[in-house]
Amino acid sequence: MLRLFNTLSRQTEDFRPVRKDVTTVFTCGPSVYQRAHIGNFRTFLCEDILVRYLEYLGHTVKRGMNLTDIEDKTIKEALKRKTTVSELTESNIRDFVEEMRLLRIKIPDFLPRASKTIDKTVTLIEQLLHVGIAYWHHGNVYFDPLKYPGFGQLYGLDMTKWPTKKKRFHKDTYPGMRWNLGDFIIWHGARAGDSVCWDSPLGKGRPSWNIQDPAMISTCFHETLSVYCGGFDNLIRHHDYTRAVLESVRPYPMARHWVHCYHLHVNGQKMSKSTGNIYYTDTLMERGYDIGEIRFFLIEGHYRGILNYSDENMQSASNKLKRLKNMVTMLENKVDPRATPDESLASRIRRVFSEHMNNDLDVRGGFEGIYGTLSKTEPGSVTPGEASAAIRALREIDRVLQVIF
Repeated sequence: MLRLFNTLSRQTEDFRPVRKDVTTVFTCGPSVYQRAHIGNFRTFLCEDILVRYLEYLGHTVKRGMNLTDIEDKTIKEALKRKTTVSELTESNIRDFVEEMRLLRIKIPDFLPRASKTIDKTVTLIEQLLHVGIAYWHHGNVYFDPLKYPGFGQLYGLDMTKWPTKKKRFHKDTYPGMRWNLGDFIIWHGARAGDSVCWDSPLGKGRPSWNIQDPAMISTCFHETLSVYCGGFDNLIRHHDYTRAVLESVRPYPMARHWVHCYHLHVNGQKMSKSTGNIYYTDTLMERGYDIGEIRFFLIEGHYRGILNYSDENMQSASNKLKRLKNMVTMLENKVDPRATPDESLASRIRRVFSEHMNNDLDVRGGFEGIYGTLSKTEPGSVTPGEASAAIRALREIDRVLQVIF
């Protein structure tokens, strides 16, 4: 049985989907004011591995991923580039989806956009106002976290440090990794000169970042999610907000399992524009690495640990993958479709892969287990029947990894 670390419980638990017929997964997707870098794609690849492995285990998966195309940063970036928000985000969304395909990430079944779910967002805010968890203040609407029992549990926030004096935070996002201890904005009332706003029953304005995700989730799924995924950085000032909003208007938990992927660093430093160390997929391709090698580097390190990019680490991952592929080529040369299949080698390959993957998606352990199994097998002693069955097993496994063939 697959066991996953659940951020909410802080324990590794048996994975049990909410429904038997379909496993629902939702990903906290990109803010499309700029291009996604390899750190962003590390998270989306981790989630791709989860979805593909669930399917390998026999689950039918339905997955959604939200696209944040309205926020302060998007409006600022559009002004900087002297373009419209829609032109900026349409281009970035198109490029993002193409890059997902390039990295062999399964395209989610649902890709809702914040700009296309305004009506749902307004309805959600009206519900929050009705139950008294949200309130108006100087033309904006704010959410009071203290009225939601259990706020901050995902992150592990110490609520004894919450200020006694009322504070409100007006921006969509704030720099840094600190908490804003106070009420957060969910509706920006229109001000003079605002270029991006909608007419609505709430008046003219636009939804804030932390109300958009709950609305987009609601357009895809009307039940407890089996898994909610995202980057570790979104545990600061975001996912606790999303959970609080949805569970304030729904009589059931938002998700059963919460999975968060940690950061990717470059040469020991967090990627940032100020240090000039932001890497993209084509940065690595220009250095001579192919897509399979890039994907392998980004999925190999365990998702709950920081992954460090360096030329040495990237080359090491590339060499490791090449060595396995050479072994697979030797096996393929032994295949004879007329031979009677012999599952002895194939069963060892499947077993070692599953043992590690069932342990909180240990991709590195699964890969090295396959490598170790093949390296201990003398190619000359492998029969055509063994080779045929082993290659079939490896192709099934590679539907998850997407790096061998």
